[in-house]
Amino acid sequence: MDGTVLVADDDRTIRTVLTQALTRAGCKVRSTGSVNTLWRWVEEGEGDAIVSDVMLPDGNGLELLPSIKRKRPELPVIVISAQNTVMTAIKASESGAYDYLPKPFDLKELLSKVNKALSQGGPSDLHNTLDVSKGQDLPLIGSAPAMQEVYRLLARVLNTDLSVMISGESGAGKSLLARSLHELGHRNKEDYVVINAPTLTADKIEGILLGGHEDQGVDVALQGATIYLDEIAEMTPDSQVHLLEMLRSDAVKAKNFRFISSTRRVLADLVNEGSFREDLFYRLNVVPIALPPLRDRLGDIAELTHHFLQQAATTGLPSKTISAKALEHMRSALWTGNVRELENFVNRMVIMAPEDEISGSFVSESLQTMPRMKPENDNLSGEKLSTAVEAHIKRYFDLHGDALPPPGMYNRILREVELPLIALSLAATRGNQIKTAELLGINRNTLRKKISDLDIVVTRSKKMM
Repeated sequence: MDGTVLVADDDRTIRTVLTQALTRAGCKVRSTGSVNTLWRWVEEGEGDAIVSDVMLPDGNGLELLPSIKRKRPELPVIVISAQNTVMTAIKASESGAYDYLPKPFDLKELLSKVNKALSQGGPSDLHNTLDVSKGQDLPLIGSAPAMQEVYRLLARVLNTDLSVMISGESGAGKSLLARSLHELGHRNKEDYVVINAPTLTADKIEGILLGGHEDQGVDVALQGATIYLDEIAEMTPDSQVHLLEMLRSDAVKAKNFRFISSTRRVLADLVNEGSFREDLFYRLNVVPIALPPLRDRLGDIAELTHHFLQQAATTGLPSKTISAKALEHMRSALWTGNVRELENFVNRMVIMAPEDEISGSFVSESLQTMPRMKPENDNLSGEKLSTAVEAHIKRYFDLHGDALPPPGMYNRILREVELPLIALSLAATRGNQIKTAELLGINRNTLRKKISDLDIVVTRSKKMM
């Protein structure tokens, strides 16, 4: 191990132990119990890595991290803290920490992380998988920016009693996130009741929240429980009214419940349509968390796949690995069923692949024959055109990974929008170019040139739309 390590901790004993251990490992060490001294060393260009506590007498190590990353973005910082909660882990990730270790830490593990930081640098395991489950099977996996935003929101609401509304497509992991909010929060010793909202009746609502109507066969929520309302948008109008009345009642307020809801639909649109009560919406939608679809986090596919391979092996399925080419094919797939579809696909590959390593050719063939679900947003209900175009362009960038797309992207994108716009407008006017030019609001000569440039065949026919 070679390099200079800056150690910041308010505990003199810990500073001594780390200094001795790092020195024996071949490092030069400068130690301090002060945030101000640590920052002065950083400004002076000292150190090749930092090991810092969170709480120091004159400041917070986590709060200093963003300044360190701006001043010296290449300098890895390993955070150690006795405040070993998920919020510390998430905040460390958010602030740009290289890694995080809760106290008391294994000295060999810390030395290994320092060695890795000095020799390799780059992203750490902290950014790849935030296993904040405290032993529960609640893996929150992914380093994509969209998931980091979820982690940030999770950190902020974890130990509050605020109502949370989780939105996201089917299979994106809404129930997993809801369970994580409960298991990782201060109510994790209390009851957790899952309610399939579309099946709710007035009797069931009262039975769950107040303990009456036991003949309904429902789980009664105890004092301080977390209530998870799955697919809240599918509730009937009568059930919405009764749930709202119950939430307003003194009897339910006295039970001190925490409500987490989920929906795969855009609730604000349903409120505008009048099919979902606005007052119920605002009562449950205190903190909205949007869970991204898999197409917006393609970089997480490798991490998710490796997790599902390990998970499959623990359930008795064959233990298999996967090739880089196979992962490349998987990153280019649509995954309209999101993470759930990916998990099912990985399990099929584990069973069906003939070799111990799942090959690229096998994955490619399997993807071609895999049944395709219609994307949930395929009907663009309530979605702006700009949103659809943005999603398309984002996916285009994601498919090229760290590289940039080929030159000429501007004209390619415009062509993709122009062609269906003009072709469908021509179809709507049955091929009448005068009406089409008027409909589009462009000059007729401009329209003719577009038709020629885009190679659109114009025919007089019956109306197609």
